[in-house]
Parts: sequence; structure tokens; C-alpha cells
Amino acid sequence: MAEFDGQEKTEDPTSKKLNDAREKGQVAKSMEINSLAVFGIGLILIYITKSFIGEKLADFTIDIFKSSINLEITKTVLQTYAIKWVLFFFTIMLPVLFGITIVAFISNVAQIGFRFTPKALSLKLSRFNPVSGFKRIFFSSHSFLELTKSLVKLLIISLFTYFIISKLIEDTTNLIDLSIEETVTFMLESAFTLIWKIVLFFTLIAAVDFIYQKYKFKKDMMMTKEEVKEELKQTDGDPQIKSRIRKQMMIAARSRMMKDIPTADVVITNPTHVAVALKYDMNKDAAPKVVAKGLDELAQRIKKIATDNNVSLYEDVELARALYKSCEVGDFIPAKLFKAVAQILAYIIQLKKLKKQKSII
Repeated sequence: MAEFDGQEKTEDPTSKKLNDAREKGQVAKSMEINSLAVFGIGLILIYITKSFIGEKLADFTIDIFKSSINLEITKTVLQTYAIKWVLFFFTIMLPVLFGITIVAFISNVAQIGFRFTPKALSLKLSRFNPVSGFKRIFFSSHSFLELTKSLVKLLIISLFTYFIISKLIEDTTNLIDLSIEETVTFMLESAFTLIWKIVLFFTLIAAVDFIYQKYKFKKDMMMTKEEVKEELKQTDGDPQIKSRIRKQMMIAARSRMMKDIPTADVVITNPTHVAVALKYDMNKDAAPKVVAKGLDELAQRIKKIATDNNVSLYEDVELARALYKSCEVGDFIPAKLFKAVAQILAYIIQLKKLKKQKSII
């Protein structure tokens, strides 16, 4: 679509523009909603399985400490324990990771619906331009906004962390008297104390960001009056082009109509301004059919072609006008005109028989 610089965007986006934007992956979506969903559901899943995780983590820790007394540190031993740790981690965290993956997918679908857009995944060489990439990252309004949001979130989270951890540091002096299981439980509960407050803050940020993204997307999609007109031309076609197409279609239809005149049985006229050519096949058609019609100059051309091809002309002012108004080319005549047309066709047939008899004599 052509660009219209300097014009105010006052028109709501059309469905075509919204669909085109969606095909390119441009939708009103808040990443904060996704972060909140993943963080929140992950937290809930960990909370639900905290006893299981704490128990397994305590057993694994005890096993390591017991083994470390007589353990000789070698490369093989380190590799073995590294593999055991990775397997242990994925074993206890697999339900959480699976749940986070599902909720991440659902949070995206809930915001924008499910639709596969290959255009959004297509490679564009402009994306690999270091100059434009540098400008997009460091000097765009979007980057500035995202940086501001990140700094605000970091500041508040840092304040939360400071006040909560300062209290937790005092409580850690009592850990020396606790068992390993109790120590792990304390660590988990302390972590949840911090995380729940961060989730509350994330919820506020996500709600504000979601409303802002909807507003910003609609504002970015607004169109100028000229853009709307240009899109209508692309969708419905340029009026001038459509006019030329209609004209060509009329010429083609008129050409076919003229070719059918020699097959007509009679041309009914008024006698100068109207001409309607009729054809009746008793074995095929239920009623006479209009094969050509015209006014003024076209009527004269119809009459001339009819005369050149020995098609009979019959003058009837009222009938000619009635046929012209009530029928289009290719239509069967209406029932109310059957009697009048039948009389004319009978007359024409009788006239042809007389001519044929005279020619034989």
C-alpha cells in the first residue's frame, strides 16, 4: 500500500489491514502476560510439589555428603555425578517444566488466538543489516519503552528483595540448630515469601502492559483517508478499470447478440426506436426467447442484420416496448405476452409458407 506522509491517521483499521498485519505476526500481545503466566503457574506447581522436591533434594544431598567421605575426586567421578545431577534435576522438575510449556502456549493463544503465519517466520535480509539492527535496538521508541519497563521492574524487585532478604538474614542464624530437611524447608518457604510478592507486582505490570499494548496496536494500525481509499481500490478494483472491464464485457455480449440475430424467427419493432429479436424452437423451448434487443442506433443495426439474413420484421409499437422493458437477452418472454407473440409467429410462419409455395409455382 502506498504511504501517505503528513496525513493524519483518523480512520479505524480495516479488516484487511488487520488480517495482513496478523499474517506478518503483528498482533496486540503483551509479553508481560506470558511472563506472569509462566512465573505464576511455575510457582504454583513448585508449591504443590515442594514436599516431593524438598524430600528428593534432601536425599540427594545426604547421599552426596555420605559418599564424599571416602570419595576420590577424579574426572570420571565428576562426570558421573554431573550426569546424576542432571538426571535428578529433570526428574524432579519435569512436571513443572511440562506445565510451564503448556501454560506458555495457552497464554499466547488466549491473547491472539491460534493461527500459523509463515510470513512471520520468513527470512528477510533487512533483519541482518547491522546498521538498521543497531538503530532498532538502541534508538527506537519500542526499545526505550522496554528498557524503561525493565528498569522499573528491576528497581521494585530489588527493593522487595532487599527488605525481605534483610529479614531472612536474621532468621538464618537459627539454621545451625535445624536438620537438613528443616533447612531445605526453610529455604523453600523463604523463597516463596519473596516470589509471591514479586508475582503480585508482575500482575499489576501485566495488566497495565496488556491495556497499553491493545491501545498502541490500535493506534499503530490507524489509517489515513487516502489509505482507506487505496485499499478499497485494491480490494474492489479501481473504478476506472472496472468501468473499462464492464465496457469490454458489454461489447463482447453485444457481439454475441449480433451473431444470434440471423437465427431469429422475427424482429419486432416500434418501428424506429426499438427492436427485439425473438427465436422459438418448438422442440426445445417452452416459450419464445429474446436473442437480441436494442434502442435507436442499435435497433437500426438489429433490423439491418435481420433484413440481410431474411429475418422477418414486424411492427408493433406496444409489444416492442413491452418486450424491451420486461426481457433481457436470453430470457423467455413473460406469460402475459404469449398470446400476442404467438399470433405474430403464426403469421410469420404462414407468410413463409406462402412465399415458399409461390417460389415452387
